[in-house]
Parts: sequence; structure tokens; C-alpha cells
Amino acid sequence: MHRALHGVGLPRLLPWALAAALLLAVASPAHALFNDDEARKAILELRARLTAQEDAQKAREAEAKAGQTRLENQLKLQDEQVQALRRSILELNSQLEALRGELARLRGSDEQLAKEVAELQRRQRDIIAGIDDRLRRIEPVKVSVDGQEFLAEPDEKRAFDDALAVMRTGDFDKALTAFQGLLKRWPATGYLPAVQFWSGNAQYGRKDFREAVAQFRAFLAGSPQHPRAPEAMLGLANSQAEMKDTRAARKTLEDLQKAFPNTEAAAAAKQRLSALR
Repeated sequence: MHRALHGVGLPRLLPWALAAALLLAVASPAHALFNDDEARKAILELRARLTAQEDAQKAREAEAKAGQTRLENQLKLQDEQVQALRRSILELNSQLEALRGELARLRGSDEQLAKEVAELQRRQRDIIAGIDDRLRRIEPVKVSVDGQEFLAEPDEKRAFDDALAVMRTGDFDKALTAFQGLLKRWPATGYLPAVQFWSGNAQYGRKDFREAVAQFRAFLAGSPQHPRAPEAMLGLANSQAEMKDTRAARKTLEDLQKAFPNTEAAAAAKQRLSALR
């Protein structure tokens, strides 16, 4: 009995206990405290209070249940949010790992690309250096010979310098071959006057005086005011004298003195004229 009452709840049983006691009091003739109307009125009021208390209790229970439901829904929603957050974290971790792998791949690609760029730059430098070298070989350069400036190809300049170097060694045959090769390859060369002058000297050196006369005459005809014209006239006169053409030699020496009176060649011509008398 005690356990049953404890399970139901004392606050809920008290109104009913009071009602039962009141009913017993009204029903017992020996203990009648109220008349019928008063008793009935009291019972109705008691019933109304009991009903109100029951309604209030039900309302509290409904509110508690609704609160519990809201709490359960909130907990469920929070759990769903936590699960969604976990899934998002897992997806982000997966994406992060993929990005790390892609970054590592890109770093490897960058290193390979840097190597390829360095190799291309090296090849470009080699190509440019080769082009510059070829251009230096074919681009005309300014040269100065006997005070006269003109443009010549690098190979052309090299050919003349080499021929002149051979001339100075006294190998006149080889020098003539070199000079003739230069004129054959570059017929309009700016070295033409110098080639004619040195070819005349080479012919004189190899005692081919007729060819020497031809070379000196060609030189003087094309370059009468050339800085080496006095030397060429002296060489011409010497060649004519070697050919025993004294009259022509004397005339050439006299013309030399008139044309270039204040030169070393003119002084040599004066001495040469004395020897020819």
C-alpha cells in the first residue's frame, strides 16, 4: 500500500483523500456538520478545484513533454549537424591530400620545366654566339690601306693580309698567286690599287719586268693621286731601265719629279736620272 501510494504521487492523492473524508462526513448521520445544500455545494467546489488541478497538471505534463520533444529535436538536429560537420571535415581532408599530391606533382613539373628552360637558354646562347661568329665572318668591316678607308669582308681582309705577309717574306711567286686569287674572288675589291702596286713589286722581284711595267701602269692609270703613286712611278722607271728602255725610264723619272717634287721618290728619281746619263 505504501509503495503504491509512493508510485502514484502524494500531491495527486491528497485532493481525493480530502474528498473522500468529506463524503464520509456528509453521509454519516451521527457526524453531520452540513445540510444537504451546503454539502452538495462543497462537493461541487471541490470537484471544480480537483478538475482545475488535474487540467493544470495535464498542462504541465503536456508542456514538459513538449519541452522534452523540443529538446530531443534539438539534440537530433545537433547530432545531424555534427555528422554533417564530420563529413565536411573528411571531404576537406580528402581535398587537402589531393591538393598536396597535386602540389608535389607541380613542384616536380616546375623543376623539370626549370631544367628545360635552362637548357633552352643555353642552346639559345650557343645559337646567338654561332650567329654572331658567322656575322663577324661575313659582315663588312672598315679597313684602312695606305690612308684610304673602305669596307671589306672579313675573309677579304684576311686574304689581303695573308698575301702581303707572304710578299714580305720574299716568296714573290706565292704572293702573286695570293693576290690574283683575291682579285678573282673579289673583282671589285677596295684592295685593287694595293694589289696592283704590290703585284708590280712582286713581278719586279721575280725579274718579270714586262709584267711589272704592266702592273705599275695599271695602278697609276686607276689611282694617279694614290699615296703610293710616287713609289709606283719609281718602280715603273726602274722596270723600264731593266728592260733597257732608257728613254721611257728617263721620261717616267722626270714626270715623277714634276708630279711629286717633295717626296722621297722624287729625290730617288733625281739620283736615278744622274745614273742614266
